[in-house]
Amino acid sequence: MITLRRRLSSDLRQRLADLHHPSHSFSIRTFSQEKDGFNSGTTKLGPPPIQVSLTESAGRGVFATRRIGAGELIHTANPLVTHPTQSGLDRPQVCCYCLRRLGMRDGVPVTSAPNGGFWYFCSDACKERAKVFVEVERRADWSFYDEHCSMRQLKYPFMVKRLACMVISGGASVDCLDILQPAYLHPQTILEMEKEFELLKATFLKAQIDDELIAFLTKRWYTGALARLHINSFRIELIGGSYESLLASAAAIVEGEAAVGNAVYMLPSFYNHDCDPNVNILWIENADAKIRALRDIEAGEELCICYIDASMDCKARQVLLADGFGFQCHCLRCKSGD
Repeated sequence: MITLRRRLSSDLRQRLADLHHPSHSFSIRTFSQEKDGFNSGTTKLGPPPIQVSLTESAGRGVFATRRIGAGELIHTANPLVTHPTQSGLDRPQVCCYCLRRLGMRDGVPVTSAPNGGFWYFCSDACKERAKVFVEVERRADWSFYDEHCSMRQLKYPFMVKRLACMVISGGASVDCLDILQPAYLHPQTILEMEKEFELLKATFLKAQIDDELIAFLTKRWYTGALARLHINSFRIELIGGSYESLLASAAAIVEGEAAVGNAVYMLPSFYNHDCDPNVNILWIENADAKIRALRDIEAGEELCICYIDASMDCKARQVLLADGFGFQCHCLRCKSGD
């Protein structure tokens, strides 16, 4: 059982105040565009058209600081952590760093490990950036951990493993996810996580990772990371940009593997839900998120995305939001019974 924790700590309030301050820099790119910015060639770098503020009932939220036109590309965001789907690990289908689909004509840089593990990349640049986790991952034998998680169809423990490797290498801070809203984990859920935690720590110890480097890896850190990943991770489905990418995406959909992986972000995780959203998130060729306005948005209006399939009926949406995200939706569409 997972429910969303809405109460904000004083530390989180201070972090949100810092985010609101104009001198704070996100790992995002912002744009100012004319007319339909998605199709226009007049894209210009400009001031962020959004700010993070507290809402009356849903914790933090993202609000427009000026009028945003329908179709405008509001900003893009780079992921903090990514991980391919399990099917993408077995053969060279997806870049292990940016989650871009690997076409037949791509030259695939590969990193291997003594235990037989492989990491595939779409470019030498991604291979270089991936060193923040690969250099640690390749030192360990993940067969027991991966098999345990795969048999139980668990995806978030893979992301925690990757994050832990990034922390060990110095590529990420221990508290990099702390600003994100955590889910409340039922005690029984925490008990079920103990096996994954024990396997993760045992794998690092067997790989002879220095004790000082894994001192952060406590049960509290593990469950805290999982609690945030549960409700802040996005399932990445690529639209495809090039002809080769479109063919790869189409083939994957036919095979029932539309998603290339999962990723967690900073700013996109602050968007609240609405069953009739005014913005959506797109992934074109890789895990770099693009946030676009679906309609005209006025200054001061909250920007919302839809966490689930908006085409479902009201009852189905309510059940899925309650079970998966821990809240009952009171948007105008749900109130009307649509």
